[in-house]
Amino acid sequence: MIALPRRSFLAGTAALGLARAVRAASPMGTAAGPVQANWPSIVGAYRYPEWFRDAKLGLWSHWGPQSVPAQGDWYGRFMYMQGHPMYAHHLATYGHPSVTGMKDIQHRWTAERWDPDALMARYVRAGARYFVTLACHHDNLDCYDSRYHPWNSLTVGPKRDVVGIWEKAARRAGLKFGVSNHAAHAWHWYQPAYGYDPTGSRKGERYDAFRLRKVDGKGQWWDGLDPQELYTGGHAVLPDGLDTIEAMTAWHEANNGQWIETGPKDDPAYVARWLLRQTDLVAKYKPDLVYFDDHGLPFGPVGLEALADYYNRAIEWHGSIDVVATAKQLKPHERFGLVQDVERGFSDRLWDEPWQTDTCLGDWFYNVARLNDKSYKTAEEVIQRLADVVSKNGNLLLSVPQPGDGLIDAEEEKILDGMAAWIALNGEAIFGSRPWRIYGEGPTRLNPGMQNEQEAAPFTHRDIRFTTNKGALYALLLAPPRQESTTIVALARGRFAGKIERVSLPGGGALRHRQDDAGLHIEMPARRDGPAFVPVVRIDGRGLV
Repeated sequence: MIALPRRSFLAGTAALGLARAVRAASPMGTAAGPVQANWPSIVGAYRYPEWFRDAKLGLWSHWGPQSVPAQGDWYGRFMYMQGHPMYAHHLATYGHPSVTGMKDIQHRWTAERWDPDALMARYVRAGARYFVTLACHHDNLDCYDSRYHPWNSLTVGPKRDVVGIWEKAARRAGLKFGVSNHAAHAWHWYQPAYGYDPTGSRKGERYDAFRLRKVDGKGQWWDGLDPQELYTGGHAVLPDGLDTIEAMTAWHEANNGQWIETGPKDDPAYVARWLLRQTDLVAKYKPDLVYFDDHGLPFGPVGLEALADYYNRAIEWHGSIDVVATAKQLKPHERFGLVQDVERGFSDRLWDEPWQTDTCLGDWFYNVARLNDKSYKTAEEVIQRLADVVSKNGNLLLSVPQPGDGLIDAEEEKILDGMAAWIALNGEAIFGSRPWRIYGEGPTRLNPGMQNEQEAAPFTHRDIRFTTNKGALYALLLAPPRQESTTIVALARGRFAGKIERVSLPGGGALRHRQDDAGLHIEMPARRDGPAFVPVVRIDGRGLV
């Protein structure tokens, strides 16, 4: 394996010891306080904030330099893998990756049409109660005024504090504000950038990450920046001599994989720098929510340090831990110290504790193919998902992809407007609600877990979800009834204690109904004052909730 020179910053000591040394020396290190960096302390101190339980819907700007090519997700990795469509696009559009690399795509991210206040107003109309912005993706560009990482959006690309501008816009709009940190994976994600073409006219020619050092930037746009700080150093470098795309792909899969949760064994300083960047991010922008793109907390004990730091800062800001941190695939005891996030997936049960699923209208990073082939999620599909998640004690975090210039496309605007029309009529069934005794009924079975939403069968008119709010029970019909009536089996006579006194449309008139041993039968005229999808029924009475 080829060893590359790397800078010596904090090198040679265990990452956690390094981080603690920095904390002692720097006011931007981890915050002191009652919460200690261990699970008993964190779980004992944490309570899920009521604002999060009430909010139900967040919108996410998963936006950064990988939006510029408009090709979708993981561009900064796949552009370095000959045979991948993104490599072909990069070669045809920008040139060979030995010359034009991901650093140059970051330079092209100018955000010239970005209007954060106008977007925030649209997101509020669509129902957002919290807003999350991407702070750093696997491409290792900090989209904020980063103290510890020179490759950031004030020195590269927009030359603006993207996170800080979003934060001010969100708070002006009355929303809670969150940030997402994906940088723990940059070190292995970027290793193909140290590779080469195994075939063709430029066979064996190493890509820009392998070749470039700080000195090479003299007179270039990146003068003064060290590409090795961006590309993280060569921890798993493709060896010489591979001469097929299949061999190259197999080597990457075996040696740096798609998803690794540990830090680089040859560079503990990488993990220490991650902690510095995370605590800096939290200290600067005081987010109400931090999203970790990790299975469990990043880097084990270092992730615990980061979480304890965040909670101690929240106590300083609010007098209590009135914030949310999310991570994925949590162990049972961990779920009571932060919120579990289920990426692009479902639950098949009602959870005791709050949780969150995150998904996207299309790809995480903007993909113009989604616009051209009209493959975005529809407003109906988003609201179906929202109803299902909320009925199971969860929240939905929805990403709206932005092109590199920052202006969302016309199809996305239509989807958001459709959501807004539904929320205007039926929001009382969602916001501030709590689950009922059961989450719902119907024939469609959802497989629990992550990354499986594309496998789910369409919901039917018999799939119904329940919520409660201010003493009322709500039934959300995930698909419109096929006839002018619907039957809710769970509300059959004798199935529950309580008396139904009135059935109505939210904001509308009473509906004719009758109850028998087969269910509650409701006449459902077509609603003419708003969207027909996911009709909602309000049920009032005694002892229902």
